[in-house]
Amino acid sequence: MKSDIKVIVFDLGNVLIPFDYNRIIVAMNKIDVGLGDRFIKIYYDNYNIHREFEKWELSNDEFIQILTEWTENKISEKNLKHIYADLFTENKETTALLPILKQNYKLVLLSNTNFIHQKYGWEKYEFLKHFDKLILSHEVGSTKPEEKIFRAVEGFTNEPSESHIFIDDIAEYVEAAKNCSWSGIQFKSHNQLVTDFKKLRILL
Repeated sequence: MKSDIKVIVFDLGNVLIPFDYNRIIVAMNKIDVGLGDRFIKIYYDNYNIHREFEKWELSNDEFIQILTEWTENKISEKNLKHIYADLFTENKETTALLPILKQNYKLVLLSNTNFIHQKYGWEKYEFLKHFDKLILSHEVGSTKPEEKIFRAVEGFTNEPSESHIFIDDIAEYVEAAKNCSWSGIQFKSHNQLVTDFKKLRILL
């Protein structure tokens, strides 16, 4: 029996593309000893800057200027963008589900992300073509777990809240989706996701 789900909404980072900030540390430490360690401490201590950029409350130029200062003016803008975005690898086992799911469901990508990560990091991935829509925080001016970003998805799908299911690795964001009357799955592994899909009668 088919479920009542019509829209499957995927998070991006650590679901479809695992990311690792240690790669930034290693790359910057090659430029100057300890630079990456110093940078990442400042970055995490000022994580509100990251969030502001995800909402486009900071422009691209403003954000790069801040990163340039945090890297002690030792990296060119071009190299900085590439180092900052070289975080991702594809979870091919899970992305392989997308064309299968696409046969029976609308697919939407919902991500807290930013322009630099998009342009220089993950925009290259072929699996993105399977999504009907990308709802990105820096384009809608809202981040998970805010209600606005989930309603932006509904504005595109034009489907009832109850017909959506959200897959995210962060429990808080899954709960936020449920508070919008969506179903939700916290992603922990590919096999767990498949098991949960089957329990919910999502066609694979």
